[in-house]
Amino acid sequence: MRGVVAVIVLGATLVFGSAGASEAASLTARIDISSQTMTVSEYGRVVHRWKVSTARRGYRTPLGTYRPIRLHRMWHSRKYDNSPMPYSVFFHGGYAIHGTYETRSLGRPASHGCVRLHPGDAATFFAMVKGVGPGNTRIVVAN
Repeated sequence: MRGVVAVIVLGATLVFGSAGASEAASLTARIDISSQTMTVSEYGRVVHRWKVSTARRGYRTPLGTYRPIRLHRMWHSRKYDNSPMPYSVFFHGGYAIHGTYETRSLGRPASHGCVRLHPGDAATFFAMVKGVGPGNTRIVVAN
């Protein structure tokens, strides 16, 4: 009987994948605060590496691993003078990965805590997250 169960479990794993594989994100964005870069991987393969701006002195970008919690093609900050935040992918409260028109600041800390990208890169990332779904996306912020 054990042999039959083992064969069924092995067959199901081959057909449906293992539990660990199904829990893995198909899309991962890794924000490296020290290098001010965001690396985007699909199924473990790097597909994009972009300059970002994270929190400047006096502010913080939260460290940790997150899933997107909401997406907005265009959001305006209620906290910071109605500032435009195109292609926003919110990942922790009011913190988001979003486009910025202050592109000269990319590559160095400049934000109030969000992760800023070039608007074209933000649009690409936004479309990728929508394509795979927030549940299949991980956002990792680390020093």
